[in-house]
Amino acid sequence: MSRSLRRGALAATVLTLSIASLSACAAGNDAATLQVKPDNAATSVGDIKIQNAVVITQPKPEAKGPAVVSATVFNGGTKDQTLDSVTVDGSSQQVELKPAKGSGKITVPAGGSIVIGGKGNASATLSSGREAVKDGDAHKVTFDFSRTGKVTLRAFVVPATSYFKEYGPTEVPQPDQSGSATPSGSASPSESGKPSEAAHADAGH
Repeated sequence: MSRSLRRGALAATVLTLSIASLSACAAGNDAATLQVKPDNAATSVGDIKIQNAVVITQPKPEAKGPAVVSATVFNGGTKDQTLDSVTVDGSSQQVELKPAKGSGKITVPAGGSIVIGGKGNASATLSSGREAVKDGDAHKVTFDFSRTGKVTLRAFVVPATSYFKEYGPTEVPQPDQSGSATPSGSASPSESGKPSEAAHADAGH
């Protein structure tokens, strides 16, 4: 094969591989196709790295109840750090923080990581989500750590549907969904376990 033909064959091979790579990237960016978590806010300051930060609201627009901040926090340092507070810009509400187990502050172990949001994980909750944030917006969220200090990024606000369902807040039932905890009819004295007058009369015979 001549040198020019070899060059042509090589160029065609490179072009084919490039197109295949671009096609793979296009498919890879489709979270629904691969069933992976979409890209979300990420940043790092000092030993702390935060990934997949997002604010998750109730699954239905009309549903009232809390919203949560979800994120994965890495500590690349040699000492533990506590997460002292989380604030969401534009909201006057204080974010309530709870560790995965027990009480006290959320601790990010040295050389380790924690997940905030989801069953069995630490939580960061806004009590009235719909009053604080709106789906589709991006809010500045600030995480304040004991050693690193404040780490700020912009996080998208999304409803607890699709992938985010497992990490979102518990939906608060609407008035027409929540049944009464007690029977609709009130029990009469005889129905509540107390002997009726007829029972007393029968006992006397």
